[in-house]
Amino acid sequence: MLVDSHCHLDLIDPDLTSIETLLEDAAAQDVRHLLCVSVSLDNAPVVRALAARHAQVSASVGVHPNQTDGVEPTVPQLAALAQDPLIVAVGETGLDYHYGAEHADLQQARFRTHIRAAREVGKPLIVHMRSATDDTLRILAEERATDVGGVMHCFTEDWPTARRALELGFHISFSGIVTFKSAEPIRDAARQVPAERLLVETDAPYLAPVPFRGQQNRPAFVRQVADFVADLRGLSPAELDALVSRNFFALFPHAASKPISAPAAQPA
Repeated sequence: MLVDSHCHLDLIDPDLTSIETLLEDAAAQDVRHLLCVSVSLDNAPVVRALAARHAQVSASVGVHPNQTDGVEPTVPQLAALAQDPLIVAVGETGLDYHYGAEHADLQQARFRTHIRAAREVGKPLIVHMRSATDDTLRILAEERATDVGGVMHCFTEDWPTARRALELGFHISFSGIVTFKSAEPIRDAARQVPAERLLVETDAPYLAPVPFRGQQNRPAFVRQVADFVADLRGLSPAELDALVSRNFFALFPHAASKPISAPAAQPA
């Protein structure tokens, strides 16, 4: 089986496909568990409801660094929401100076709030890092995020940066970007990340991998990401699937308590 460690099911255009179809298509690729990630306190109940309705879906709670509308989270509020057994992680959180540099102070304060809440409930973090490497890693260290660990999602940096995140106890997750022609530094990191810290994801509906680049991404497309990374590392697809699935459930143990969906039926 394979796991999509980061997607946004609720943000995929419902006019193009239903949640049920998305999950069926994923199962046909042996993608049998998905982590649906919250980006605001407004959409957190929707994400949780998907996890409650579908055995193969887990949920997180958090506010994306680029989110400027809605309620600003507090540590007690996030911690209370994250206590829910269906919530396996805190985030998506982090820093993004590519789009939100003018809100750097707000982003940093919010990031610290998420880390403190995660430490309070003992659940891992889902970290977004874009054009903010030094500040992201510095705040993780200052706030003792190593106590709970987590994942650097949609990793788009080089191997030296991955090594710094690994030293803080974090996993590294690769998205469809690793398949892009311009992504050699990311591919170099994907080759070198220790096997026990490796994850793959779609970040659907964004960042569809080659050969689907430009289309709306979907969890089934994590198959292309996984197979590409397997080839980079000299592994069979089955070996890579088993590796990243084992890593996912080790990092997110609350997801392991949910039943895993059965493999898709094979044609006669």
